[in-house]
Amino acid sequence: MVKVAFVFPGQGSQFVGMGKDFYDHVPSARELMEEANEVLGYDLASICFNGPEETLRLTENTQPALLVHSTMALKILRENGIDSVLAAGHSLGEFSALVSAGALQFKDAVRLVRLRGQFMQEAVPVGVGTMAAIIGLEIDALQELCDQISEDSFIVQPANLNSPVQTVIAGHKEAVEQASEKALKAGAKKAVPLPVSAPFHSVLMKPAELKLQKELEQTEFYNLSYPIITNIEAKPITKGSEARSALIKQVCSPVRWSETMQVLVDQEIDSVVELGSGKVLSGLIKRFNRNINCYQVGDRESLSNSLAALNGN
Repeated sequence: MVKVAFVFPGQGSQFVGMGKDFYDHVPSARELMEEANEVLGYDLASICFNGPEETLRLTENTQPALLVHSTMALKILRENGIDSVLAAGHSLGEFSALVSAGALQFKDAVRLVRLRGQFMQEAVPVGVGTMAAIIGLEIDALQELCDQISEDSFIVQPANLNSPVQTVIAGHKEAVEQASEKALKAGAKKAVPLPVSAPFHSVLMKPAELKLQKELEQTEFYNLSYPIITNIEAKPITKGSEARSALIKQVCSPVRWSETMQVLVDQEIDSVVELGSGKVLSGLIKRFNRNINCYQVGDRESLSNSLAALNGN
């Protein structure tokens, strides 16, 4: 029997038009978006479908948008008879993964990620912090470079350990730019600024972590129907209390995605399906281990293609 894992994208995967195909043609997807609009008290659908991009890119909008699109894809895939034995989400995607495993109710997740986005943006105003992907420089060399640059009010640090050859750095905008330049001089192949509005997974997010902790402690979490690999430890969890703790700690801690992909290999996963926007995670997994088949479901066409492959047609 084929062992399937679901993976859920984080920020940077959003795009104007996300989720519209499902919304227009699948009743259950429309219901999810309408439920999210009700929870949020504004028209998220309009922002997702029509933009403008600058509005969608604001993290308080991006986070619920990605969660809703991923959950649409999840629900539709399950309606077509495909489920997973394991899941993981990248940063924000961990909320989507926990919804998939029944640890969090959808409406609670929508409320929490909206607040998470607000808290993160309040922690560091737009334009003060940023992130960049450094490609082709080993993590130890990049860590040393960040340590050399960082001071109390000029911080840059590894934030997403995406693969052995790709690490995202985060911090003050000028510090990230300086680290990017130095990384290129040290042998990195590329340094790519990311379309995000805050320096996620850095110590600059501490005020956001403290505010989110209060909200998470007042939210009910349930034991998981299947294991989720957490960002904070890159290990599978099954308890609701573990899920809550992981979401608190991940705000300021690096996303250990490279190790997460190794867990998928160790668990002998045959196929991975990326649910929602973009193909970032499936692309990373393909490069990490070519024995895992990778699929993506974000609209009806990709759904059809993935179902055909997963069902062996």
